[in-house]
Amino acid sequence: MTVAGVILAGGLSRRMGGAEKSLLLLAGKPPVAWVADALRPQVSQLALNANGKPERFAFLDLPVLADTVEGFVGPLAGVLAGMRWAQKMPGISHIVSAAADTPFIPTCLVQNLKQALDGPDDIAMAYSVGRIHPVFGLWPIHLAGDLEKFLVQEDKRKILEFANRYTLHSVDFDKVGEDPFFNINTPEDMAIAQSRAGEDKL
Repeated sequence: MTVAGVILAGGLSRRMGGAEKSLLLLAGKPPVAWVADALRPQVSQLALNANGKPERFAFLDLPVLADTVEGFVGPLAGVLAGMRWAQKMPGISHIVSAAADTPFIPTCLVQNLKQALDGPDDIAMAYSVGRIHPVFGLWPIHLAGDLEKFLVQEDKRKILEFANRYTLHSVDFDKVGEDPFFNINTPEDMAIAQSRAGEDKL
């Protein structure tokens, strides 16, 4: 199994007062850079899914993939964009998706998700603090056609609704540390992350 990564940065940051939360500084670098630094060693290729001007992410030195489905339909559009990108590269069988506003993701993310898969259509998602985190998933890229139909023809959006059409595995990450999938949505969340960033190392 060869895995490529896609960082999902296509959200609208409504609760951050219009500021793009993945680009705010956290202990000297933006949250999206924390995510990229954690993911790079875990995948064969890495890209970023974002709409708008790609130049704002130039400092990451990553391909920037716009949604292939119009209308800001949510994280699954980014997953689909990642699948279509990965299909152009020989040997890639899966992509792992991760949110751009979660600076403390574990360095064992891909390894642990891979270990959960049994069959070719299986999907694995991270679980911690009593809930599943659907944007942290390991996806077979041959499901791209099914996902595009789900988004476009069926006009559906929910990640778990799509994933539950296949065999979905939830992978417990509670043992890797304090809420590894903590995400920054509000100024209050950023204050918590600033506090954690003084001690947490990726």
